[in-house]
Amino acid sequence: MKSALKEIISGSIYILVILSLTYLLVHFVGQRTVVQGSSMMDTLENGDNLICDKITYRFRAPKRYEIIVFPFQYENHTYFIKRIIGLPGETVRIDDQGVIYINGQKLKDGYGREVIKDPGRARTEITLGKDEYFVMGDNRNNSMDSRTDAVGNIHRSKIIGRVVFRIWPFAKWGSVLPGK
Repeated sequence: MKSALKEIISGSIYILVILSLTYLLVHFVGQRTVVQGSSMMDTLENGDNLICDKITYRFRAPKRYEIIVFPFQYENHTYFIKRIIGLPGETVRIDDQGVIYINGQKLKDGYGREVIKDPGRARTEITLGKDEYFVMGDNRNNSMDSRTDAVGNIHRSKIIGRVVFRIWPFAKWGSVLPGK
């Protein structure tokens, strides 16, 4: 009887350890995120399954062109996936020809799918605060992003993490980091 009880206790401890490690990984290290919509096409498509790294930004600041995940402020359990264009302290402006300017210099990002038709609130220069980022979808004319008041500038504290890897579909499996 003691042997069976000992086995049950050790099995329970094992399950508790596995569940605890899983909880820590999901909440503090990484998580799976699914793309919903077309705002990041052609880089990411509807239904793509991604791995979001939640730990890197604890040790360094987000960088330009990284793809991040953050919550939509007006809808619970809704998360946006966008590319960082403007960094803290910079000024961002988009002219009527769809050209993005950072601190008065033309940005050559190469990620935008098409010429921007509506600069939105970036028609006039936007100065980012010390913890703010300006984000856009790669499908620039079909993206609700920092050009709208509904999204606006993203505070660093709201960034969940950076998208690092696509795990589905298998045909597109691999890194989605800038320059990869």
